Amino acid sequence: MENNSQMVFVLQGLNDSLTNRQIYFSFALMSYIFTLFINLTLIVTVCLEKSLHEPIYIFLCNLCINGICGASSFYPKLLHDLLADSHVITYAGCLAQIFVAYSYIFCEFTSLTVMAYDRYLAICKPLQYRMLMTAQRVVQLLLLTWSFSLLETTVGIILTSRLPLCRRHIPRIFCTNWEVVKLSCSDTTANNIYGFVLMFSHLLQTGLILVSYTHLIRASLQLHSNRRKFAQTCLPHLITLLIFTSSLVFEVMYSRYGGGGGGKLQVLQNTLAAEFLVVPPLINPIIYGINLHQIRSRIAHNLTHRPDVQKPQT
Repeated sequence: MENNSQMVFVLQGLNDSLTNRQIYFSFALMSYIFTLFINLTLIVTVCLEKSLHEPIYIFLCNLCINGICGASSFYPKLLHDLLADSHVITYAGCLAQIFVAYSYIFCEFTSLTVMAYDRYLAICKPLQYRMLMTAQRVVQLLLLTWSFSLLETTVGIILTSRLPLCRRHIPRIFCTNWEVVKLSCSDTTANNIYGFVLMFSHLLQTGLILVSYTHLIRASLQLHSNRRKFAQTCLPHLITLLIFTSSLVFEVMYSRYGGGGGGKLQVLQNTLAAEFLVVPPLINPIIYGINLHQIRSRIAHNLTHRPDVQKPQT
């Protein structure tokens, strides 16, 4: 058997979907461009507007940056494969795609946990918020988010890279850790144990989010001002969390239990498998841009404002 580093994987997810690949290419390209545009628009708006230099908007920028990373781990390779006759990826390229995609997953979940904590302090402890959520604390939380996520991904990649592989056909349109592990011809107990450790870790994060929202809902029912804050900032966060979680559930169910299929079934399976890389990065900035008045009004002002043209002096 050839060395892992010399192996080339064959991605089989597009085999039955190439009859309309020009349509799929156009749709995927427009989706990717629009995803980049709306995320960058929100990021630039927050960066340029000093009144938006608040923790909630900084965390939102981080969410958008992470969304760009997640979408970019998927779309470029897909666009290439839609125009290519063969759909292959090197071993190093596959691991790189897994690293970026899974860093996005873990960072997204941790970012949503941090944002829930920020909303808890803002609504439940408004008098102490400025003292607790300082600029230094924001930087610390951002560093924690990325460090924790990258560490989780790195350990998983190391465990996967040590496995000798017996097969090279992946029934997906992109690489995932579980699909590569299934190609192994050796014991994968360590990988399975680490998977349970990750699941337990993110269940703890889910518990923190639920506890935060228990306090948030209780506080919002007591004061009208808290109710308004909850509607403007917590509902978008909750919708984002539900979309991301449901997308991950679809991906896990498809990876574990998805069977073969052709034609329209193949397209449906590809869509469900890639939903967590496509839908959250596209929807998140739209949800926040619509619900957060400060961002919505600032973007509208930037789009409609025209600098005054000075008349020439006579």
